[in-house]
Amino acid sequence: MTANTAPALLDLAPLGAGHFARIEDKVAALMRTRETVVAMQGEALLPLEACIRSAVRPGSTALNIITGPYGETFGGWLRSCGAEVINVTAPFSGAVTAAQVADALRAHPAIDFVSLVHAEAATGNTNPVAEIGAVVRAHGALLMLDAVASVAAEPLLTDEWGVDLCVIGGQKAMAGPAGVSAVSVSARAWERIAANEQAPRRSYLSLLDWKERWIDGGRTVLPHAPAQLEMLALEQAVDRIEEDGLDGVIARHRAASAATRAGVRALGAVAPYVVRDEDAAPVATTLRAPVGKDARDVVAAALAADASIPVQAAGGALAKEMIRVNHYGLDADRETVLGTLSALAEGLQALGVPAGDRDEALAAAGKAWDAVITG
Repeated sequence: MTANTAPALLDLAPLGAGHFARIEDKVAALMRTRETVVAMQGEALLPLEACIRSAVRPGSTALNIITGPYGETFGGWLRSCGAEVINVTAPFSGAVTAAQVADALRAHPAIDFVSLVHAEAATGNTNPVAEIGAVVRAHGALLMLDAVASVAAEPLLTDEWGVDLCVIGGQKAMAGPAGVSAVSVSARAWERIAANEQAPRRSYLSLLDWKERWIDGGRTVLPHAPAQLEMLALEQAVDRIEEDGLDGVIARHRAASAATRAGVRALGAVAPYVVRDEDAAPVATTLRAPVGKDARDVVAAALAADASIPVQAAGGALAKEMIRVNHYGLDADRETVLGTLSALAEGLQALGVPAGDRDEALAAAGKAWDAVITG
């Protein structure tokens, strides 16, 4: 932002209730839902925590599906609400199955809330929501879905899959802002929330405040001043997806994943952390560092070759072993993927790690990209 562009961003007319509501409607269409959608004024952790604290009461039994760090975070919130938490955990190198979920529901019939992450960008895996949603719906529990990393990168059919609380953020595949997010709330989720005496009220975490002060009033008066710049950026992100075509945007992300996985397999020195292609998230590919090498050193060497590539080491306990290639949003791009593979090959060479021929790896990636795009 320069001195010339600042007034255009800072001296905007107020964002009215009608415009705010239209943005919510555009987001609802992207999420494929006819249920209520509330745009919340913060990063997606805000509505994710709000969903749990609104719908889960003391004495509840919750099934928490863990395939990455966000699932682990949800477990802490669920326990702090007074719920008994049953965990179903899958290795970060794969996905959970609907059969595992069904087994847990049969073993614990009191489960009334299920939390699930669709795609874990941090670990590079994605879960079969359609199949899981079917068994959760048959059981009668509420299903909360974190679709922050999956929206616009892979199909998200909120209503068809029976998702009661679905949270999205704009900062990944949507190539939009991080400071605003949205949650869809089904009619039966609203019933559960209204019956929960522990649900937050007069709080930034309160979904009921939004319902009573915004939705029930016909969305004519905003409960507080909106995050104007972020809301306008969210609208532009949704509009751009519509202009490009959602199917095309999803195809670019799938192509980026397929090309990255094909390229690293051709290099041979690093391997996809998520083993099966069908379990791999289109937003990010995680790689297992070469034996005897620290992933952070590999990332540093690759960035030394090309500082523009979207590569980082994983966080926490995985920092030494996992490399993360982020190919979401504008980075779901053929040239970006090829540039990333080239830099990885150069970085590995600089570290003295034997790797396959770079040109062959780039050719394999290009072939995989074309196969997805051309169908």
